[in-house]
Amino acid sequence: MDRVHIAFFGATNSGKSTLVNAIAGQKVSLVSEQPGTTTDPVKKAIELPDIGPCVLVDTAGYGDQGSLGQERERLTRAVIDSTDVAVLLRSGHPSDNEWAALLQKADVPVVEVNPSEVERSHLIRRISEALPKEEHSYLTGRLVKPGDTVLLVMPQDSEAPKGRIILPQVQVLRELLDRNCVPVCCTPESLKDALEKASPDLVITDSQVFPLVNASIPSSLPLTSFSILLAGAKGDIGVFVEGAKSIPSLRPGAHVLIAEACTHVPDTEDIGRVKIPALLQKEISLNIDIAAGDDFPEDLSGYDLIIQCGGCVAGTAVIRSRMRKALLAGVPITNYGIALAQLSGILDRVSLP
Repeated sequence: MDRVHIAFFGATNSGKSTLVNAIAGQKVSLVSEQPGTTTDPVKKAIELPDIGPCVLVDTAGYGDQGSLGQERERLTRAVIDSTDVAVLLRSGHPSDNEWAALLQKADVPVVEVNPSEVERSHLIRRISEALPKEEHSYLTGRLVKPGDTVLLVMPQDSEAPKGRIILPQVQVLRELLDRNCVPVCCTPESLKDALEKASPDLVITDSQVFPLVNASIPSSLPLTSFSILLAGAKGDIGVFVEGAKSIPSLRPGAHVLIAEACTHVPDTEDIGRVKIPALLQKEISLNIDIAAGDDFPEDLSGYDLIIQCGGCVAGTAVIRSRMRKALLAGVPITNYGIALAQLSGILDRVSLP
């Protein structure tokens, strides 16, 4: 489901960009003898032998003494959270060991290379061998079996892209077809008609319409959401559930972080910036921060709760890294779908994958 993220780390002018271009077999990054040529992380989606779909990430080098050196290193450190395998170019720089330790602390597999002794096919094989080996798992887990009819409730509001359906819905729909299920799609407005025409074994809904859907179906009919399925696939769903259970204990003035893994232009119906904050503050006033894209705070000690988005466009490494940071900081963390189930009073009723 995720593209493997392979990030290249090393000192300024150690040859990272040259190596990325060699691996890609094309010019991805600008190469120059001028130190600090790479400023922001450069990403290239590609397919590699023995690895498959992946993203190569060329980072700004560490040890840059220029005026923007610290900012470049901050951006490079942020890449670690989304890295599945790191390639560390050891050029003899004093900070090589420091960065190796940073990657180890983040539990990122590291392939160490000498810039002058790199052969493309050999390096690709080493990267492939370093990749975490995980068994294939389904988003829908044990919730379905071949022949099941599954009703998908998909709102088409202003947040839904015109002419398309959002990625989690696409992924679940394709998976149900692969598992020989019978998917039936509807909107909240056509839910009543869909229930009359189909006898579903499971209902999967957009989390933001949990109350409507729950009120419309028998209590015996299993119910879950796309976001909850993503929570099970990309993180520790048990941790997310425990995090959601801390919501009722929030007190006025508590500090909550809404963490989005993507960067999008917010809308008036935005689930993370509008709907969830409104539900959280229905009875009490809270301090709510929004973090988008890679801008996840390093210091989490001031927060009482973190609510992470489903992570439909984020790799598993990103979600698990954020969960690890929250746990180390002693801050409860949950995700959009599970938080909305709690806020709707049906957390104990929804089915977990």
